[in-house]
Amino acid sequence: MRPYRLEDRDALYDVCARTADNGGDSLPVIPDLELAGSVFAEPYPVLEPDLTFVVDDGQRAVGYIVGTADTATFARRFREEWLPRLSERYPAPSGGEPQSLAERFVSLMHDPERLVLPELADYPAHLHIALLPSYQRSGFGRELMRVFLGALRNKGVERAHLCMVTANTPARAFYDRLGFHVIDVPDPGPVTYLGRETAW
Repeated sequence: MRPYRLEDRDALYDVCARTADNGGDSLPVIPDLELAGSVFAEPYPVLEPDLTFVVDDGQRAVGYIVGTADTATFARRFREEWLPRLSERYPAPSGGEPQSLAERFVSLMHDPERLVLPELADYPAHLHIALLPSYQRSGFGRELMRVFLGALRNKGVERAHLCMVTANTPARAFYDRLGFHVIDVPDPGPVTYLGRETAW
């Protein structure tokens, strides 16, 4: 495990795409390798590089954890600095409910303010974690989380949260084992918000 490097960019997109469909491979339904990563992975090392860590198998990154110490600031910077890079390739939705996973991801891309909820104010940091299936259940996820939360703690951040698809029960079991608990958010839709202290 090590800090992210610029040469990890393609692997980051690949890992994200292969875990973005409720924990499974999104490429069969979203052939665009970069869509998921443009929302859930790459903006973090660009905007907050000291909070991105990867698992390296000796040839490439096979897992990662990304996040931010301050969700409100991240959402503003996503809007101002990251989204303009993507708007031509992924235009804003014209209206109506997203009908496909790709449309859902584009909708989320154009709404970074969704990240800022009053119920999450006591958990200012947030994160995304992903590992290729062959590297799951081997302790790498726990170690990524330990290092990430430690980095937050060193920044003076006491609590962090994450948002997960409720139906992804293996992920929920992993987070439960690490001491995350449910944060009550009204009408969360198909997702669950979880939080914990950064102290390990």
